[in-house]
Amino acid sequence: MSQKFANSLDRILTLELARVTERAAVAAARLRGHGDEKEADQAAVDAMRRELNQLPVHGTVVIGEGERDEAPMLFIGEEVGTGKGPRVDIALDPLEGTTICAKNLPNSLAVVAIAEQGGLLNAPDVYMNKIAIGPGYPAGLIDLDATPTENLKALADAKGLAINEINACILDRPRHARLIEEVRATGASIRLIGDGDVAGIIHTTEPEETGIDIYLGIGGAPEGVLAAAALRCIGGQMQGRLVINRPDQIERAKRMGITDVNKKYTMEEMAQGDVLFAATGVTDGNMLPGVKFIRDKIITSTVVMRSSTGTVRWIKASHVDRVKVPLV
Repeated sequence: MSQKFANSLDRILTLELARVTERAAVAAARLRGHGDEKEADQAAVDAMRRELNQLPVHGTVVIGEGERDEAPMLFIGEEVGTGKGPRVDIALDPLEGTTICAKNLPNSLAVVAIAEQGGLLNAPDVYMNKIAIGPGYPAGLIDLDATPTENLKALADAKGLAINEINACILDRPRHARLIEEVRATGASIRLIGDGDVAGIIHTTEPEETGIDIYLGIGGAPEGVLAAAALRCIGGQMQGRLVINRPDQIERAKRMGITDVNKKYTMEEMAQGDVLFAATGVTDGNMLPGVKFIRDKIITSTVVMRSSTGTVRWIKASHVDRVKVPLV
């Protein structure tokens, strides 16, 4: 890592990166519970893009809202930042859990990760099979090629617990019917989540607080890269494999430089080098409280992490609500 890059990261480590997710979270929170996923997502996208363009970097979106023909803003390949700074890869989800926000359910977040150019996997917007646990276990304890039963037993043994004391987090989707059946057959319990698997994976890092020991199943590849970036900062193990079956998906992957569509990625391969990760709660969750609107104030809660130092900063901020108190 270059010293120039390290110095630039120091500059944007906390407040500037936190502002990016704070603004997106506030914009989305104004629309939570309104039932309109697209409107909330667009508000978060607009706010995040405005703030990203204030960062002193030459950034390229490698994980974004989709490809250029699918997303008018924050599309894969879009350049953001002032252009006066180091070249960085940016992975983002302005509103992780759009359905969660629309229904005002727990664990919706605004999320962004930054790494030196080439540090983040440039994954197409397809599914990814994922497995993740928190820190403190022997390397290679879990493996995507092992059965769910084998992984659960390995984790239970490492924790000194019976399998029936292990809790797995799985997205509540029809595609997971067999997975759910196998996990329950072991005696382990399951927390089914409707959306928001970035938060689900991060929750494995604090099982005492969240009650989640392991994440299993298929979710979005972009969310997989963001989750890997977070785990690089706070510790844990994760593997992912793209779920690519159709010729058009294979072609899209090749355009992004992926030649082996069956490759099993480690956490370090999805997020390399020095990585920054920031998330702000949109709705209340296990990890972060959601945005609070109190009279003419807005309260946000944000976490900012850095892999090279292992630093985790929790930022509770009070902002003047400019909708109620406009600038004069």
